[in-house]
Amino acid sequence: MPAAVRLPRSTYRHGDLKHALLDAGLQLARGGGPDAVTLREATRQAGVVPNAAYRHFANRQDLLAAVRAAALSALAVSMEADLAALSPEQSPAAYAKASLRAIGAAYLRFARNEPGLFRTAFAGAVDKAGGDPAEEAGDSGVNPFQLLGVALNRMVEAGILPAQRRPAAEYLAWSAVHGLAMLVLDGPLQAMPPEQVEALIPRLLAMVENGL
Repeated sequence: MPAAVRLPRSTYRHGDLKHALLDAGLQLARGGGPDAVTLREATRQAGVVPNAAYRHFANRQDLLAAVRAAALSALAVSMEADLAALSPEQSPAAYAKASLRAIGAAYLRFARNEPGLFRTAFAGAVDKAGGDPAEEAGDSGVNPFQLLGVALNRMVEAGILPAQRRPAAEYLAWSAVHGLAMLVLDGPLQAMPPEQVEALIPRLLAMVENGL
């Protein structure tokens, strides 16, 4: 189990039913993606009657939104771990480039190692049922999209990315990396040998860096 995904328990203990249901939902998402997340199955795994869930989640969509937020938080933690591993003794330009690559590499690794959670994290739009946006954040208090923004701002500050090209750059970088992730998970690259996928990743990240 990757350290980034914190699933401390999936059964009801000590009166903390909401977290038990969320943990159960995360386990369901891990095994079967967003379609597997249902209130009935989550309550069964938590060891309580189905009606007990409604005190915390009004419907399946509420539970799915909470699971989606927790999956995004796990992705953010994975990104933060890669960022923390970078050497701070680099030049500003080298550190900025390494930060952007670390964000992209962590994103793609999470998609491959946790496909169920990854699919759930990006299953549809995040709507008002998603709850507190802080629930999508990692230890630094920001979510994956914001971490990407910080990396891009660092590129501007280092003089690598022209300021006039900074607006909306997140969407361009995100589209490229997410596109490869989905091609490998659910598209025509599913059968590509892992070593070939690994070889594509640094080339894609270099393309993003140079193309922005």
